[in-house]
Amino acid sequence: MAGLVSIIMPSYNTGRFIKETIESVLAQSYSDWELILVDDCSKDNTDEVVSQYLADARIRYIKNETNSGAAVSRNRALREAKGKWIAFLDSDDLWAPEKLEKQIRFMEENGYHFSYTNYAEIDEDGKRNGVTVTGPRRVTKSGMVNYCWPGCLTVMYDAEAVGLIQIADIKKNNDYAMWLKVCKKANCYLLDEELALYRRGRQGSISSHSVKELIGWHYKLHKDAEGKNRLVALFNTARNLLFGFYKKKRYVKKKG
Repeated sequence: MAGLVSIIMPSYNTGRFIKETIESVLAQSYSDWELILVDDCSKDNTDEVVSQYLADARIRYIKNETNSGAAVSRNRALREAKGKWIAFLDSDDLWAPEKLEKQIRFMEENGYHFSYTNYAEIDEDGKRNGVTVTGPRRVTKSGMVNYCWPGCLTVMYDAEAVGLIQIADIKKNNDYAMWLKVCKKANCYLLDEELALYRRGRQGSISSHSVKELIGWHYKLHKDAEGKNRLVALFNTARNLLFGFYKKKRYVKKKG
């Protein structure tokens, strides 16, 4: 295995969680990484928490001058990234210690340039809720238009094969906008192991909003970020709804 991993982490008012998130990066069995943390004008104690880790030269802390949203923060981090591999971790989610090591091995051994893994859900207090999420073993360009199968915290791609990704400034679904661009360069493959923990239901997170709001964000994704006309954007939004129900039935598993 070889190659620097650039970990893209936007943050906004996650001071309560970000310590545990950074610790999950520090605990990685694969140590050749850089963490690019872009803070979007947090009003909590994020600065204080992050400052405890800046003695580690692998951690780079960048602060936006104005509150700009996750799309702008991720774009900025990607422009700063120096790694062969690009990985994503939101500032309230967690990785298993072997996540990077296993995913790089999976991609190198199979010649893949884009991959994702399974993840489990935790609540705001870090307790598992019994839900695990997986997905199709291969996601093509068309399959990615159908639905956003990868969880952001599980994605990794080969920057040498894919190139620099920059997305439109949309407030929601900006991770999906990235996967749509990456999938134009490479199919996405599933490493069928649970290697991450997603914090679901935190106030302000996308999982805490209504179905009506989610539909609107999908429409804006296809119309504004992907540049599709109104009819195509509506059609692709309908695809997202259909395959969203399919994902819940086929790939979201709950114990008990």
